[in-house]
Amino acid sequence: MQFIRSSFEQIRTSSSIIFKSLSYTNYRFYFFGQSISLIGTWVQNIALSWLVYRLTGSAFFLGTVVFALHIPSLFITPIAGVMADRWSRRKTIMTTQSLSMIVAFALAFLTLTDNITVGWIIALAATNGVVLAFDTPFRQAFIPDMITRDGDMGNAIALNSTLYNLARFIGPPIGGVLIGLVGEGWCFFINGVSFLAVMAALIRIKVSKQAIVHAQASVLMQLKEGLNHAWDVKPLRYLLRLLFFSGFFGLPFQALLPLFAAEVLQGDATLLGMLTGALGSGALVGALFLAAQQRMQKIPALTHKAALAFSLGLAVFAISPYVWLSMMALSATGFGMIIHFNATNTLLQSMADEDKRGRIVALYSLTFMGITPVGSLAAGLTAEHLGVPYTVFAFSVICLASAIWFGNKLNPIIALLAQKKPD
Repeated sequence: MQFIRSSFEQIRTSSSIIFKSLSYTNYRFYFFGQSISLIGTWVQNIALSWLVYRLTGSAFFLGTVVFALHIPSLFITPIAGVMADRWSRRKTIMTTQSLSMIVAFALAFLTLTDNITVGWIIALAATNGVVLAFDTPFRQAFIPDMITRDGDMGNAIALNSTLYNLARFIGPPIGGVLIGLVGEGWCFFINGVSFLAVMAALIRIKVSKQAIVHAQASVLMQLKEGLNHAWDVKPLRYLLRLLFFSGFFGLPFQALLPLFAAEVLQGDATLLGMLTGALGSGALVGALFLAAQQRMQKIPALTHKAALAFSLGLAVFAISPYVWLSMMALSATGFGMIIHFNATNTLLQSMADEDKRGRIVALYSLTFMGITPVGSLAAGLTAEHLGVPYTVFAFSVICLASAIWFGNKLNPIIALLAQKKPD
């Protein structure tokens, strides 16, 4: 609790530092365009999970939809990371955002015409998953393209996370209310319209010509080069290994939230929105706290503490029978989760070689986009036999063990960070 209280105090006294990346015109366009689009995305996410639960009432199908959404990343994201070093990032993001908009409108049409089935949901989730597998490495690698001073990159990454989690805080409660008022179909339609904001922002953004890695070697050779770099540089390997455990055993709890809301806590879609909003509120505070950090040398230890907070918060949530305790535990989980993942992102981008940044970012994305769906499917299958609370609790213990292991690997990470980005 002292860690969280000190975080609030630092946020209060560091507001000018937190928002310094908004001084960049390009980043400002991107930030506000994304702010509208991401709220729409979270309205869709909450509506989709509730729709699946309403149609099936099954933990297995909830896990399957998450699996379908993210499993394409397991195969595509590493290749997309190579392409993010070759292709125009801005133009590619415009294409992927347009395709996601089409998927949202397709979901809206099928739902509003009463033609939606679990089969259609899985098919469209898989289609959107292919799009996201390309989109994510490009968006992650695009942020430094808009920032001209290296010292502001960590702030921009953290502020982008703040935006994402502000949307996570705002979107689900809105979605929960809209589901009760107008149904899931209109939630999907609202998300489709929201993509127009980020498209308009991308049109306005003018960045310097991206330093393209020319195709002197094949895609597979460049992919192998990126993998070798991640493995040979031990600090990168340690960070990615921690993310693997958190992505496989930690993040799948989100796919099971409808079951916690309806069966464990005896609620409805409104409670699901409240639980997701509690997770987002903690994540928002964590993202703001991370954005206020000025010394990169503190980030490795902060990553360790955040991984511990994520694991412990998740364990409490898993066994909580009370709504108030569940919401508090989810806030702590979100706080630790977002610092853990985004501090790791900052460290990876700071320590990776510049010409391999897209590929390292792709591996970062892969740990939670490609690995999490496999974990979600495993969690869904396990929950069918063991029960949802016991499954999430067991998974949280594994995350805690990996966080403790990571605590013994901080020194080489700090040393390489000092070499790459001295304070």
